Amino acid sequence: MAIDPIATEHLVEIGPGQGAITEPLLDAQCELDVVELDRDLVEQLTSRFSHIDRFTLHSADALTFDFAALDHGQPLRVIGNLPYNISTPLLFHLLTQASHIKDMHFMLQKEIVNRLQAQPGSKQFGRLSIMVQLHCQVEALFDVEPECFHPQPKVMSSIVRITPYRQQKYLIDDMQLFETIVKAAFSQRRKTIKNTLKNICDDNALDAANIAPSLRAEALTIDDFVNLSNQLSRA
Repeated sequence: MAIDPIATEHLVEIGPGQGAITEPLLDAQCELDVVELDRDLVEQLTSRFSHIDRFTLHSADALTFDFAALDHGQPLRVIGNLPYNISTPLLFHLLTQASHIKDMHFMLQKEIVNRLQAQPGSKQFGRLSIMVQLHCQVEALFDVEPECFHPQPKVMSSIVRITPYRQQKYLIDDMQLFETIVKAAFSQRRKTIKNTLKNICDDNALDAANIAPSLRAEALTIDDFVNLSNQLSRA
């Protein structure tokens, strides 16, 4: 198992469904919290696992769940098979609590994993790539063929490991400003950075950050965005 849990660890499973992964996780003798929204599944999971002291079920929406509250002095290991429609907002939600997380292992659509690890110059490189790589190391582990599921999905899935940095890799003066710049820069991908950021900064600010106004957002590195944000913050 890529997760390779041990008895002293505290794991959190998002969306356990009928418990296909839950059971082997508990077999590793670790402490396990699960977060499930579907009430029918909550009932099934309770019936199946509630007799195990190390098992705690939270009937809640993972998009608003306070994962940090589960950290009792030991960083969490978060696991889940994430549906496409919530994967991006859930990743952003988890990033706000990254200081409480040791690592995350998710099964996602391969398209999402490609975006997570995309590099500047790639069409997949965007806001999600930047915000996740800003805080974490991303490692695509392996693909999961559609034939592994019943019924078969029409897309390829991938397992990804996301490990928050213990010390921040980038020094950002104003995170809110940084996030605003990145979001605006990728709001209209076909436009140049000069046009997408015209309400935030002018050519002088771009020049000061050594960014050519004619570039599109996908051509900029994370360092470029950090430099621009810090230039504007200090100005």
